Amino acid sequence: SRIQRFSRTLNSSHNRSHLALIDVKGFDPKDVSVNVKDGKVTVLAEHREERNTSVAKTCNYRKFMKEFNLPPGVSEDEVTYSL
Repeated sequence: SRIQRFSRTLNSSHNRSHLALIDVKGFDPKDVSVNVKDGKVTVLAEHREERNTSVAKTCNYRKFMKEFNLPPGVSEDEVTYSL
């Protein structure tokens, strides 16, 4: 599958300037968090929006999560990210 191919590319990458490019389109930067722990990078984006009207209450919830292993030789301390 496409995700498996992408993961293999990340795990075999030796280009330390760019480890991954992850599309979080539709999320505000404040909705996105990146965690590096135990040799894994986890990108989590969550957004909840509630609206009340005189007739009804609506709730819109979106969540995206991507986790991958750091390539061999890359230290957790070397990982940086930007949005």
